[in-house]
Amino acid sequence: MERSHQIGDRITDRSAPPDDGTVRDWVGQRAFKNWAELRNWIETYYPGVFVPDWLYGGKKRGWSLRYKKTKAFCTFIPEYKRFSAVVVLGKAEREKFEERRYVWRPQLVKLYDEAKTYIDGKWLTVAISSADDRHDVTKLLTMKRPPQ
Repeated sequence: MERSHQIGDRITDRSAPPDDGTVRDWVGQRAFKNWAELRNWIETYYPGVFVPDWLYGGKKRGWSLRYKKTKAFCTFIPEYKRFSAVVVLGKAEREKFEERRYVWRPQLVKLYDEAKTYIDGKWLTVAISSADDRHDVTKLLTMKRPPQ
């Protein structure tokens, strides 16, 4: 018996990376609008820099879409009925974040403060459900790597 999907479940069918239709059906229309707008933003401000790459992280993590040049830029995670973006902030980016700590939205500062710091940086997983959330991610990405 197949269980029903829970909000936040990942796409775990390993047979092939998901296409836009699969992602839209999985995350839902509203979340897909944010997905598409953030992808378009990256293509507009970083033309030709990144070739998005689908990664399969196993049954638990499922598929994610990574943007990377030499260092990771961000990763999109299509989750059931929602969409999240992961941004890893290294030492330099954490210092920049701290310098502007009181400029960021309180929700983002709370997320930052609660994120564990690993050897390669602080991994922020931002659930994107509004233009404000999208704006937070674009500001983090701009801080991480200024646009072309």
